[in-house]
This record gives sequence, structure tokens and C-alpha cells, in this order.
Amino acid sequence: MEVTRPWIWILIWLNLAVAAVLVFAYPHLMVSPGAVVPGHLEIATDCFACHAPLRGPSTTLCIGCHAVADIGLRSTKGQNLPTKAGKAAFHQELAQQNCMACHSDHAGPKLTLRNRKPFSHALLTDAVHEQCQNCHKSPKDKLHPSPVGSCRECHSQTAWKPATFDHDKYFELDSDHKVECSTCHPKSDYRSYTCYGCHEHSPDRVRSKHREEGIVDLEKCVRCHRSANGEGGEDD
Repeated sequence: MEVTRPWIWILIWLNLAVAAVLVFAYPHLMVSPGAVVPGHLEIATDCFACHAPLRGPSTTLCIGCHAVADIGLRSTKGQNLPTKAGKAAFHQELAQQNCMACHSDHAGPKLTLRNRKPFSHALLTDAVHEQCQNCHKSPKDKLHPSPVGSCRECHSQTAWKPATFDHDKYFELDSDHKVECSTCHPKSDYRSYTCYGCHEHSPDRVRSKHREEGIVDLEKCVRCHRSANGEGGEDD
């Protein structure tokens, strides 16, 4: 068996050494997965402004430029940012600092997108969990003309669809009650309801039927009525 000549090994190691030097000297040319976001164009060639050597992007380096107290309020140069209607700064309410859990600076190939971590609502404090509209646009359809309340009443924070709201848990929508939502929920406020949205359940008629039973609270109908037959209330 012929012994490999020493100069071949020297050449191999020399090439590896040159490649290693180039990776650290010009990482934006050697290993960059794609262009950076427009806001980082000034440091597009300075990979170590965001990446720790051999460890990847670092939250510590991120907050060195982006002070958590200023995110969404002021730029890295201290200039006030324009406020958008319905939007609020929420980074100050994060339960932990992990920039890479939500942000990716590079527009890399589609293959690399599979490895990116999805946003986790677990990073948010309980108070922010109820402020869905600060990050999400309200859907525009017949069911959500002007939604009020918490999205979590119907949707989970792991997937928007399917919605898990079970109306029968509160009131069974039989054939006589399959009406527009606004009939029972004025102004699309699903946190409250009224049974006086149709002519059959007028206050006078309801009052006359319940007077002999001594019922005076005529606003919380589902306490006794969970369906058209009047059964299935909280006191059953």
C-alpha cells in the first residue's frame, strides 16, 4: 500500500486553516444565510455585532443596542417612534429575554426556515395574554364585526384554528334561536347577552311569566334556561 506523500497532508491542513481564517475574517461572505433586515444594513458585514463566536446569535448582544425599555417606543438612537393606532409596546412585559424566539434577522433559504423556533406565547406575562389586539389584527367577517373581549374565550394560543368555543355550554341554539349573533349580543360584545333582542321575549312578557314564581332578577336568564325548554340551569 503506497504511503501518502507528506506534502498532500500539509496542503489539506493549509486549506482548512485558510478556510477557518476566512470564516472568522469574512463570515458575511462565507456563512451568511441571506440578507439582513433593512434596519441592520449598517452592520451587515459585522456578524459579531449580533453573533457570539461559535455560539450563534446572542440576546445579550441584541439588547446592547436595543434596550428592552425602549423597544417599540424609541429607536436605538433615542428617537421617539411613531405610534400606531391599536398597537402597544409589549417587550417590556416579557417574562424572559429571548430575542431569537421571535426574531430572525436573515432572509435565508426556505430550507432553513424549518429550523426556526415558532413564537411562544409562554414568553409573555399573564397581563399581556389578554391584549391580543396589540399584535393581531381583528378578523373582518360576520362573526367578528367588532370583537370585544379576550380572544382566548374561543381560540387557543397554540393554533388560531379551529376555534374551541362551545355555545351549547351556555345556551343551546335550537331551531328557534339560530339567529344573528347581534340579536343576543348587542355591539358584538360576547362577554354579555340579552334575551330581549326579539319580540317574543319582551321585558313585560318575561316579567309577567316570572312574577308568580317570585323571580325578580330577569337579566341572567341562562342561570335557569340553557335551552328553549328551560332546563339545564346553574341551579340544576
